[in-house]
Amino acid sequence: MKAYLKSRAKVITAFLLFESIFAAVLLLSGVPLGAFGYASALCGAAAVCYGVCDFVHFRRKCRILEQLKEEIEITCENLPKPEGAVEAGYAELVRQLHRSRAELEARYGVSLSDMADYYTMWAHQIKTPIAAMRLILAEQDTPESRELTEGLMRIEQYVKMVLCYIRLESVSTDYVIRECDLDSIIRAAVRRFSSQFIRKKLKLEFTPTGAKVITDEKWLLFVLEQVLSNSLKYTKTGGITITYTNGRLEIRDTGIGIAPEDLPRIFDKGYTGCNGRADMKASGIGLYLCRRICKALGHTISARSGDSGTVIEIGLERTKVDFRD
Repeated sequence: MKAYLKSRAKVITAFLLFESIFAAVLLLSGVPLGAFGYASALCGAAAVCYGVCDFVHFRRKCRILEQLKEEIEITCENLPKPEGAVEAGYAELVRQLHRSRAELEARYGVSLSDMADYYTMWAHQIKTPIAAMRLILAEQDTPESRELTEGLMRIEQYVKMVLCYIRLESVSTDYVIRECDLDSIIRAAVRRFSSQFIRKKLKLEFTPTGAKVITDEKWLLFVLEQVLSNSLKYTKTGGITITYTNGRLEIRDTGIGIAPEDLPRIFDKGYTGCNGRADMKASGIGLYLCRRICKALGHTISARSGDSGTVIEIGLERTKVDFRD
């Protein structure tokens, strides 16, 4: 009612003004007060009837507009019938904006699809020279070849990140949620970085968990590899400890730790923090992807850190498969 009165304020003001003018003219002309009152009552009754009908029509139109808020992104065919040239102009403007938005979305979708296809092709093609270089380096056993092999492994990891990012942005993702052996996933992740543990003389503490978890083996392995990669990057002495208790997998390192002001934002896209800016090689994408993947798999991931060392905790409490995933 308040919105209706506000929208009809000019009409109501004009009606009252005209009533006042007619009253003044009739009274000055000597028209009996009873006749004036009868005429005013008739005008008031007609105004009330018109106002009730107009309010019902106004409320119906407002309800239609409320419903359109939910479907305007899909169609604008259900716009209320315009009354007058001004409303018709607004309705045509809405339709034109809707058409322009649909065309922009179509062009953006084609561009995004082309870009995803290109980077997917690039990621698969680059695997061939990587494999060739790995075979060449495998024939040698020198400090230089071992260092080059580790560099090559980082390149492979970056290629995995590209493919992971593309797949996460895709409408469909190849999740295969089932019961998996947690120890085999952890061992596969650790095995990948075994040369770095040896070269940096870092200690690994891991006791087999014997646990079965509901997850996607490939995507959880990607998360563990990213976490281990970060731990190894910022750990110079000491080692890394992997424990599993009550559905919580903890990866603890003895590295340089994370600044308190950076801790709440380390899972944000593109955020590198003090350590990343000092290293000048961090992309701020790895932990962001880990959070996205864990959320999609029904897991949680968090971090805590003190003066030295960082603990990444992954919650694997999911107890059943939801095939709607």
